[in-house]
This record gives sequence, structure tokens and C-alpha cells, in this order.
Amino acid sequence: MTLDPTPVLDRPLLLVGCGKMGGAMLQGWLRDGLAPGLAQVVEPAGLPDLAARGVHVHGDLAAVPADLDPGAVVVAVKPQTMDKILPGLAPLVSSRSLVLSIAAGKRLSLFEKAFGAGVPIVRAMPNTPAAVGRGMTVLVAGTAAGEAERALAARLCAAVGAVGWVDDEGQIDVVTALSGGGPAYVFLLIEVLAKAGEAQGLPADLAMRLARETVTGSGELARLSDEPAAQLRRNVTSPAGTTERALNVLMADDGLQPLFDRAIAAATARSRELAGDA
Repeated sequence: MTLDPTPVLDRPLLLVGCGKMGGAMLQGWLRDGLAPGLAQVVEPAGLPDLAARGVHVHGDLAAVPADLDPGAVVVAVKPQTMDKILPGLAPLVSSRSLVLSIAAGKRLSLFEKAFGAGVPIVRAMPNTPAAVGRGMTVLVAGTAAGEAERALAARLCAAVGAVGWVDDEGQIDVVTALSGGGPAYVFLLIEVLAKAGEAQGLPADLAMRLARETVTGSGELARLSDEPAAQLRRNVTSPAGTTERALNVLMADDGLQPLFDRAIAAATARSRELAGDA
């Protein structure tokens, strides 16, 4: 990943919630040149390693300096705790602060109501490969977010992987279903491939190794190749060969495509339910 040599921010960055995703993003920002002294983190569990590096760590919002004036506020708490967090966070937010939320199912309107219509807000949906700098994050901006705020939001998310945008917030539900949950589907594919190999007589440890290396290697090949996935599939498939025989099953009318259509539709519907749209 090529990092921008300019500073991420020259004003404080307030991170509320430093679990797996928030922690991965913070490490990315520090790698991307954020001065540790500009990072203010609220995490009840405490983070002694980060504190030793010069990051300001607070057990709750009440401990954050009231005159902080952050350039960005990143909300990375669990969705079910959001209603408890927002009232205490509101005094720290102004129209000078970008608010970036990575909470699933929490609409822009919730933050606009809590902070006021003039506060620039961007909602993001990252996924767990952010932990290794290979995440995919899709963003949608509120009406008060201009080009500068959009650029800052993209920069913050790019520290942990690729970034994309949608204009329709409703599409975030599909993003949640596809890329937010996508790593789980890929891990399930590894499990399924390994079990299928075992069923044909391979030792369990070898079947799992073959499945893991095949999926991760194929993913890297897809990342590095300019060819579309369909062509990469055809490149592996010899006419009348073993792969074609397997694909005849997987691409049948009752194969993978209708199964994934139903799966993504179910996850999209659940995302809308969690947002209160259903």
C-alpha cells in the first residue's frame, strides 16, 4: 500500500471505541503518519501499549478534554451501544469536525439528529481484512460533507485497504451483506472445500491446507490480474476436464449463483431490519 506523504491530520483525531476494527484503523493511521500525540482514544478496557507510544487513552468520554476541537471523530463502537455514546459525544463535535461512523446499521440521520445538520458526517462499511491492511471500505456522505471532508474520510479508510463510494445510503445494506460479511463466506468456502476433499479420502490436515492455500492464492491472483474473474475461471478450465465437470455442478440452475443470491438478499434484509427500515 502506497501511503500519502502528507500528514493525515494536523488537529486531534478522536477515536471512540478501539476494538478489532477501531484498533486496526488506528494502527493504519499511525503508519500513515498520524502523530501519536494527536490521537485521542476512548476505550474502557485501557490500552497501555498505545499509551506508552504517546497516544492519549481515556476510559470514557468524560475524560476527554472539553476543548479538544478534533479534526475528525471516528465512531467505532458496537451499534447496540450507540444510543449511550452519542449524548456524551455531542459536546465534542462541531462543524469543524468530520464524523466518520463505522457502525453497521446506523443511518446518517441518527448522527445528524445527534450533532446537528451542519456537522459533516460520513458513514463507512469496512470489513475484517482491514486487520492486515487488505480491507474494503465503502463510504456514503451526508449532505454537510464537502470535498475536503470526503477526501479526509477516504484517507482515513485507505490506511487499512481499498475504498469505494456510493451515493445512495440504501446501498450500504447491500455492501454490508456482500463485503462486510464476505470474509465469513470465504472462510466457509475453505471449510467446505476441505470437507469435500476429506470425503474423497484426503487426510483432514492436508485437505485443509490445500483449501486454505488455494483460496488465498486464487484471491491474490485475482487481485494482481487485469482479467475479469470469469476469464480467470476459464483459464483454469480445460474442455472436458476435471474442473469443467465440477463447474457443471457449481454453475447449474440450482448451484452457487441462486444460493448466493438468496444469502446476500437475506443479509441485506437483516441489515435493513437492524436499521429500523423493515
